[in-house]
Amino acid sequence: MQNIAVVTGASSGIGAATARRLAREGFHVVVAARRADRLEALVKEIGETATAVECDVTSDDSVAGLATAVTALGGPVTLLVNNAGGARGVDPVATGSVDDWQWMYDVNVLGTLRVTKALLPALEASGRGTIVTVGSTAAFTPYEGGGGYVAAKHAETALVGTLRLELAGRPVRVIEIDPGMVRTDEFAVNRFGGDQDKADAVYAGVKEPLVADDIADCIAWTATRPQHVNVDRLVVRPIAQAAQHKVHREL
Repeated sequence: MQNIAVVTGASSGIGAATARRLAREGFHVVVAARRADRLEALVKEIGETATAVECDVTSDDSVAGLATAVTALGGPVTLLVNNAGGARGVDPVATGSVDDWQWMYDVNVLGTLRVTKALLPALEASGRGTIVTVGSTAAFTPYEGGGGYVAAKHAETALVGTLRLELAGRPVRVIEIDPGMVRTDEFAVNRFGGDQDKADAVYAGVKEPLVADDIADCIAWTATRPQHVNVDRLVVRPIAQAAQHKVHREL
């Protein structure tokens, strides 16, 4: 059977784009997310080289079910893409929503932990495993109004770095992709509670923000290097974004 790649958060955006790209690269792709209807549509689009598994990364039982479904496919599990995540709110720390912070930590950090733990035995057993985690430039650059997301992404990058140290000498690569400004259908809209105007303002005047396919390309490139090559961290921004606080806008 083909090598199996598991992609979380695959119902839209970067996750869906990554699933399509990895299928073209020759993987059998397991697409995992909460929205089963979107997963089924994606599998129908990709074809026989994709399998949908409904999964909520904030649930231990749901992640265990994902691992069971992946094992049942019978092929070597060589790639995990920890993509599930997201941001909620832009409150300052002084008035931050504990519920929003809790959700961001559970999805971005503990979700990555749950899925990595569940699939690591299979990745190691393949003899050529790779774990790619989609972080953010927020993982190393704080910004006003981003405290909860920044804190979660800092924690996620700490998890990734620790895992790489702990797996030294074992046949599993650990890779981190940290995108800057990426325009997708849902990320900013979800962050602003469904307010499309506020979401659009994030990208106002930016001629060419990154899009989901750009990040999928980066993920596929790192995952298909020779197994002895480990791209520890890849930071990718649009040319208009020189830094977190420096964005060229054509207004």
